[in-house]
Amino acid sequence: MSAPLGAGLPDGTRIRLLPTVRRFAAGRVLHGGSPTRLLRLRPEAVEMLGPAGEFTVDDARSNALAATLLRSGFAEITATDERTDLDQVTVVVPVHDTPKALDRLLSALTGVRVVVVDDASPDPVAIARVTGAHGARLLRLPRNLGPAAARNAGLRRATTSFVAFCDADTVVTPDALRRLLTHFADARTAVAAPRVLGLPAPNPNWITRYEDVRSSLDLGPESAVVQPHSRVGWLPSACLLARRTALGTGFDPTLRVGEDVDLVWRLCADGWLIRYDADTTVRHEHRRDPREWLARKHHYGTSAAPLATRHGDRVAPAVLTWDAVLLAAGLLAHHRITLLAALAAFLARTTRTHRQLRVLDNPPGLTADLTVRATADAVRQASALLLRHWWPATVLAAAASPRVRRAAALALAVDLITTYRVHGPKAFRPGFVLARRLDDMAYGIGVWHGALRARSPKCLLPHVLARPHPPTETRRGRPVEERPNGSGPVSRSEART
Repeated sequence: MSAPLGAGLPDGTRIRLLPTVRRFAAGRVLHGGSPTRLLRLRPEAVEMLGPAGEFTVDDARSNALAATLLRSGFAEITATDERTDLDQVTVVVPVHDTPKALDRLLSALTGVRVVVVDDASPDPVAIARVTGAHGARLLRLPRNLGPAAARNAGLRRATTSFVAFCDADTVVTPDALRRLLTHFADARTAVAAPRVLGLPAPNPNWITRYEDVRSSLDLGPESAVVQPHSRVGWLPSACLLARRTALGTGFDPTLRVGEDVDLVWRLCADGWLIRYDADTTVRHEHRRDPREWLARKHHYGTSAAPLATRHGDRVAPAVLTWDAVLLAAGLLAHHRITLLAALAAFLARTTRTHRQLRVLDNPPGLTADLTVRATADAVRQASALLLRHWWPATVLAAAASPRVRRAAALALAVDLITTYRVHGPKAFRPGFVLARRLDDMAYGIGVWHGALRARSPKCLLPHVLARPHPPTETRRGRPVEERPNGSGPVSRSEART
């Protein structure tokens, strides 16, 4: 089902710019969004946002501004006069032989309608006992079909407007579900998901300490609209709240891993908005046994190949422009000729960015700021390719080439600096460094394993843009005037960085 067109927000909806959005030129130019872009506002929009970057929808013009900001990933809904009763929600919990974890989750979901789908557990009596003790509804599958099929079975039993999918090893509270419901005041929103943090472990080890700050399920402290090739490009199915009518038949039951990514990308392709709400958190029990932990990382990696078959370059491990490729390769190769090529690419990008931003009157420092950010991002992505997705090839090449060894060493330094900027001194702890490298190795082996099984290298290839995204959407030389619902105080100039 496609997203509704022209759907407005109810009066009383409170809109706030995301903390990641930066404002230039006295608030007339915004930088942020998903994917990152520039947005130029008309004076009435600047006045509407005010110094705090917040406003309430109360007429057609404020509704139009809100629609543009929400769709572009510049803002979020913080409050609404719409009902957020949990009577509108059914929680679906797929479970396979984890009665203790299920009991913990159901204890937290007191007063919420729950359907437990037992995916052919070896001890069905234990699952039935826990489910009955909490007054939840039980649906048992005759054979193990996997988490996607189990969620779909629960989805078919739901009759409420919204369905929350919660894994049994999570802890989700009713308050978290209420906060997620706020996003659905926008009729174009199909899915909202919280930040997934680790459940405090009584006896933490080096794995749980690493997962507490770098879990594969934790998408970071900054909320965003979810889109492929953007900062938050997917959502984990550990906890998802969805509009039931948007889901259709639900997850692809043929996928045992990556079914959450596939669902999100199909909904994006149908025009729906997907929200990541980092201010709402749930807890997840991390694996602590090294073999189980590494097996899970490898399992995640194997999802890349089937996703590439379905979604093409959306699953690309990096997205770069040609000048970014030259720049990153030149810096990592660290040779006199390649460094000159990197300098030329940097100057070319700077010149092009400055020329493209003239339509925005180029606020002071913006060209330099965007160029430096784009350069850092290109080097970070190239380093991740060498250390994570391509590491088997990197190791083989490094054995024969001093230049590859230097590039790998520089990539390690870039990764360490990037990790330190996010996580502080923890990045230098031996256990953290070991876990970081094992994480990359296990995931990378999974990606190669999947590629070999699919007999296709698609999931290993970066997406190189034939030409940079244009900074402005123009029509007869003028920036396009976005007028949702026929009117609007926004004129948009877009530069993806």
